[in-house]
Amino acid sequence: MNYFDDKNVNLEALKKKAFNLRWAEVGDGIIPLTAADMDFPCAPSIKKALLDYVDEGYFSYTPKLGLKEFNQSFANYVKNKKNEIIKEKNILAVDSAARAMFIIAKAFLKEGDEMIVFDPCDFLFREACISAGATPISYPAVLDVKNKRMDLSRLEDYINENTKMIGLCNPHNPYGLVYSEEELDYIMRLCEKHDLLIMNDEIWSDIIYPDAEFKSIYCLGNKRCNRVLSVFGFSKSFGLAGLRIGCVYTNDDEKFTRLIDASEVMSTAGGATSLSQVAAIAAMDKTEEWMKAFIAHITKNRDFAVAYIQKEIPLLMAYKPQATFLLYVDITKTNMSGEAFVAYLREKVKLSIVPGGHQYFGDESEGHVRICLATSEGILKEGLSRLKKGVEMLCEERGLKNE
Repeated sequence: MNYFDDKNVNLEALKKKAFNLRWAEVGDGIIPLTAADMDFPCAPSIKKALLDYVDEGYFSYTPKLGLKEFNQSFANYVKNKKNEIIKEKNILAVDSAARAMFIIAKAFLKEGDEMIVFDPCDFLFREACISAGATPISYPAVLDVKNKRMDLSRLEDYINENTKMIGLCNPHNPYGLVYSEEELDYIMRLCEKHDLLIMNDEIWSDIIYPDAEFKSIYCLGNKRCNRVLSVFGFSKSFGLAGLRIGCVYTNDDEKFTRLIDASEVMSTAGGATSLSQVAAIAAMDKTEEWMKAFIAHITKNRDFAVAYIQKEIPLLMAYKPQATFLLYVDITKTNMSGEAFVAYLREKVKLSIVPGGHQYFGDESEGHVRICLATSEGILKEGLSRLKKGVEMLCEERGLKNE
């Protein structure tokens, strides 16, 4: 069965349900290749698990620390997928990976502390730090495009006596890079030298292209990873953003206790719903075939989009991602800000994408945009055709050359 044919995108449903810059929030006729959320329904096995649970008609309280089955499934899942050996008892289901990041910050940062946040990177690292009263310190993540590596050579220069934590987004959003074992070891050695914690976000670790290999920081061994506080979520890989389900985990018992305290699950003010955990369990246990098909589909979309921009829109430059279903695109030759470029496309060709800049990815992302590839082949081709048309119109208006 092909789960990802064009016919499997239900635009009528998406226009009612898909928010956060997507179909339900854009005007008629606009194609939104925006927020990191897929245009396809979830795997049939997830839908069945939810329907079976709902059929009994009971929506009782869950255990404060989450369903035991969730922890069992997660421990097995990360062991099989990423060779991570995580204690079942040190996994906490919460309402999204974003919440997990805020819990880590609340538990381990305070006013006067600093956290190093790569720039560009997802804004939630910065916002989690700020929410705890601490100060985010941006590290310019300069990219070596040829070797697909970030320059980490100056990272230690950003560490001082107030630094308490480094944010690690692996795979990286928006570049779509995976870190090598050598890079992870270098970051860990800095943290060991300066006694720093690591906020480790692996929400994209399922979406790895066939020409890349994901290495988790846990490949360095659990003994070294007691300073690692990790988050995972099910919105990207499995299309469950609306169920708000993620988890936070660490192999250090004392640190896990602090995470529980910060999460407020013991007072029942925090936690994840029963339905969300049931869906996540099915996602981890019963979607292997569906996930393989999704990776094949998204690989085809990635390869087409990168080649199309290179050939048809050479004024722009697309980074070929190793992971994620996101395409990060350099628009600096247009001489426009990300916001202005995005507004132009929305008005002129009815295409909506995400701008770079401080709000979403940090100041270093200015002059870039991000495009979501998790849609049908037909929608993606039409979206890129509109992008080409918009750039051609811009070139004509401003005397630029599409080269």
